[in-house]
Amino acid sequence: MRKPLGAALFALVIAGAGAAPAVAAPAPEPAVTDTATSVVRDAVTSTTAAVSRITAPTVQAVTFAGTVSLSNCSGSVVRFPDSEDNDPAMVMSNGHCLETGFPAAGEVIVDQASSRTFGLLNAAGTRLGTLRASKIAYATMTDTDVSLYQLTTTYAQIKTSYNISPLTLNDTHPVAGTAITVVSGYWKRTYACNVDGFAYRLKEGDWTWKDSVRYTSACQTIGGTSGSPVVDNATGNVVAVNNTGNEDGARCTVNNPCEVDESGNVTVRAGINYAQETYQIPACFGVDNKLDLSASGCTLPKP
Repeated sequence: MRKPLGAALFALVIAGAGAAPAVAAPAPEPAVTDTATSVVRDAVTSTTAAVSRITAPTVQAVTFAGTVSLSNCSGSVVRFPDSEDNDPAMVMSNGHCLETGFPAAGEVIVDQASSRTFGLLNAAGTRLGTLRASKIAYATMTDTDVSLYQLTTTYAQIKTSYNISPLTLNDTHPVAGTAITVVSGYWKRTYACNVDGFAYRLKEGDWTWKDSVRYTSACQTIGGTSGSPVVDNATGNVVAVNNTGNEDGARCTVNNPCEVDESGNVTVRAGINYAQETYQIPACFGVDNKLDLSASGCTLPKP
C-alpha cells in the first residue's frame, strides 16, 4: 500500500517535477515557386485538416475537478453510469485509507456509520469546501482495495454549491496501452502514463488483489496518492483506483507487492506501481446508489 504519508513528504521533495519529453521540431517545408502547385497543395492541406478535425477523437482535459483530499489519502466524488442527480453522492478511495485502519484479509465492511470529511477540489486543485460522509457504504482489501463513502449531500447539491460534477466510473474492463492520469487530491499532483498490463494476482503482505492494473514506469506515485482516481485521458472516466507500488524490490511484503500468475510464478517489479480496477463496482449499486451485493453481475466480495 502507498503508506499514508510519513516518508512520503521526503519522497515528494526528492522526486521533483517530471520533465516533458523532448519532441523534434518538424523540418521546414521547401519553398514552392509554382503558383498552381501551391494552390493545390494548400487546398489539400486545408481539406486534410478539416477531415482531421471531424474524425480525431476528443481528448478530455484531466483536471482536479471532483477529486478530494482525505486526512491521509486521495479520493474522488464518483457516480455510476445510472446514477441520478438527486442520488446521494459517493466518494471513492482505498480500503486501506479508512479512518478505522486496514481491513483484515477476508473482511468486508458494509453500511458502517461514518462522519468523515473530505476537501472538495476544483479544476485547479483549489479547495472549495468540505463534504461529509453519512456512512461507509462498502470497503474491503480483499480481491480489490476500495472504499466507497455515501455523503450527506446529493450530486445536484454539490453542483449547485460548488459547480462541480462527479467523475463517472467506467463499467467496462480497462485496456492495455490506454493513456491514463492518476490524480492525487492530497498532493494536488498528477501522474501521466499508460496501462502497461494486468497482474493476474497482486500479493502484498496478508492481502491479495485480482486482475490489478500495472502502470508503465512513468507513473511514480508516492505515499498520499492512495485512493486517487485513475482517469482514461480519452473519455475522462475513471477506470481504476490507485493503491500501491513496489518500493524496495522486496518480494510480496507490505509496500512491495509481487505479481503471481495463473501457474503460481512470482514476478517482482521494483519501482512499478499499481491500481485496482473499478469497472465491476457499478453493477453492485442500484436505484438511489443503494448497495446490492446480490444484484446480477455484482462480483464484489461479500461479508
